[in-house]
Amino acid sequence: MAGSVRTWPNLVKRALFIDHDHITNGGLIQRQFEARGFEVTKFLVVPEASYEAPNVVATFPDFSNFDVIVPMGAPWGVWEDGRIGNWLLPELKWLKNVHNAGIPIFGICFGGQLMARALGGSVARGPKAEVGWYPLMSDDQSIIPNGPWFQYHWDRWVTPKGATEIARTPIASQAFIMGRTLGLQFHPEVNIDVLNSWLSLESGCVEVEGEGLNLEVLRAQTIAEEPSATIRAINLVNYFLESIASADIKPV
Repeated sequence: MAGSVRTWPNLVKRALFIDHDHITNGGLIQRQFEARGFEVTKFLVVPEASYEAPNVVATFPDFSNFDVIVPMGAPWGVWEDGRIGNWLLPELKWLKNVHNAGIPIFGICFGGQLMARALGGSVARGPKAEVGWYPLMSDDQSIIPNGPWFQYHWDRWVTPKGATEIARTPIASQAFIMGRTLGLQFHPEVNIDVLNSWLSLESGCVEVEGEGLNLEVLRAQTIAEEPSATIRAINLVNYFLESIASADIKPV
C-alpha cells in the first residue's frame, strides 16, 4: 500500500512518548525530537505507586492526535498478559491501528517488542540477558552503525512477517523496519542520566550486578560513550523522520 510523503502539516509537530514506568527517561532520543521541532507529550502508564502491582487500567490518549508515537521501555515482558494485560492488550491494539493508519512509530526495547507483537510477530524470554554496551551486526550502518549500543533486556522477538530485520546480535534481533514503524531492541536514548534513573531503584542495581557487571564500571563506560552515542542517536532520529516516516504504509 503506497503512502503519501509525510509533510508534517501541523504548525506544531507532536510526538507522544509512552513511558511505561515512572523511571523512564527519553534521554538522547527525546532531546533530538525536540531539536527537530517536536512538542513532546509524555504519557505514564504505570504510576510509581503501582510499580509492584503493575496491572493497572490505563486511559491512553488518542494516538491519532499525534504525528509520531514513541513507545519506550519497561521492566515487564510483552508476553506477560497475566501480569500487565489490563493495559498491555489495549496498547497493542492502539499501536496496530496507528501503524495501519500510517502514523510513524519509533519503538524502543519493550516498545520495539510491542511493535513486533502488534504486527504479527512474537516475544518470549531469551536464552540470556544483554545488559551493557554491545556491538551490533548491522546490515546498513548508514541507518544503524554497529555501535556499541546500550542493551538492557532479557526477552527477544520473532520479527513480524513482512518486516525487514536490519540489525542483530548473536542473542537477539535488534532492529526491524516495517512500513513507517522502526522497532529497536537496544536503547539509543541512554546517557548517564538515563542510566542513573534506572539504577535509582534497588531492583535495577540487583539486576545489573546479577549479570556480573560492576555498577561504577558501567557508569564510567556510559560517560565515556556518551559523545559518540549522542551522534548515533541524532542520526538515527534524523533517518527515521526523513526516510521511515514517509515510507509506504504496510498494514497488517
